[in-house]
Amino acid sequence: MTRQPTRPTFGWDNLGGEPSAGLPAVDDLPDTRLLSSGRAALFAAMKALGVQPGDTVLAPSYHCPTLVAPLRLAGARVQFYPLGPDGLPALAAITPEPGTRAIVVAQLFGLPRSLAAVRAWCDARGIALVEDCAHSFFGQAGERPVGRWGDLATASVSKFFPVTEGGLLAGARPLPAQALRPAGAKQQLKAWVDLLERASEQGRLAGLNTALRALFRLKNGSPKPPGAPRADGPSQDMGEPAMMADCDLARSENAPPALTRQLLALPRRRIVERRRAHYETLHRLTQNLPGTRPLFGPLPAQAAPYVMPLWVDSPEAAETVYAALRAAGCAVFRWDRVWPGVPEFPNDHGALWRTQLLQLLCHQDLTEPMLARTCDVLTQTLATLPR
Repeated sequence: MTRQPTRPTFGWDNLGGEPSAGLPAVDDLPDTRLLSSGRAALFAAMKALGVQPGDTVLAPSYHCPTLVAPLRLAGARVQFYPLGPDGLPALAAITPEPGTRAIVVAQLFGLPRSLAAVRAWCDARGIALVEDCAHSFFGQAGERPVGRWGDLATASVSKFFPVTEGGLLAGARPLPAQALRPAGAKQQLKAWVDLLERASEQGRLAGLNTALRALFRLKNGSPKPPGAPRADGPSQDMGEPAMMADCDLARSENAPPALTRQLLALPRRRIVERRRAHYETLHRLTQNLPGTRPLFGPLPAQAAPYVMPLWVDSPEAAETVYAALRAAGCAVFRWDRVWPGVPEFPNDHGALWRTQLLQLLCHQDLTEPMLARTCDVLTQTLATLPR
């Protein structure tokens, strides 16, 4: 069974189409810096803001650990905050600790929202706003383009382009200088090898797939027998040292390979249009399933989604459905890992989403049969659950 790709995968069809995305993008900001990953961009943001060990940075209760780890790498004390039903900070519930330097606010799911209230809250308190656009490389966030609300914006290039690695730090004003270790010859070659291996595995390079697969079989040896599908991460009781190690921040100050910049120049309209079409397909096919529903309504007009968030009515059902989707090789994530020290907040939607929200990927290099497969597994699994 070929597992569905959880990231964009290069293919010949990436080369055609309209160059313009038709939507604003984070790299439209006046000053940008290409880094090795989105987590590296968050670490660079902390350095650019002058965050020192012991300073406090606010972070959302609903997160991937790779959002928190760079803040801790910078030495920041992390104060978590609850989320409202729209995924934005529940501002009335936040009392910043003394020495708070910044708040990280995620534009979740590729459905960017206005941060006008957050911007005003930050300005009134002298707190810097980092707009985390890991899910939202493209789009209009209310009154401003995505990335334009923050003092700094960060993004994950590999979630939207078929690169092996890449992140972006962007700002409306010049960024402070940062010395990056250049990618060596081995890293440059590895980027090409990884790109071709992933593409041939998914049958994305017509005319070359068979030869490349044979070549990579020689490189890799006999395939290992399949094991149990890996969850998004280890159990929720990991301590911080293990969580930091799992987030792999060793290359946070390395430049990405040259291939990353080259692939950023691919035509962009296809990325946006296919993501929108895939979101709408998943939204339509999951509207009437028992015990579950799309978290939000119709797709906003100026969004390039990362996932279609699906709410499941009980944590137990969500666990069962998630396990079935992963076992079937479907492209799905679940943020069920909790960074040590995240408190319980009254009415925190972030806490609910950790156990009852599935992220169904809708990137441009999935196919209609893959989306149908995901919905079939959902339907079949939900039908087995007690009502």
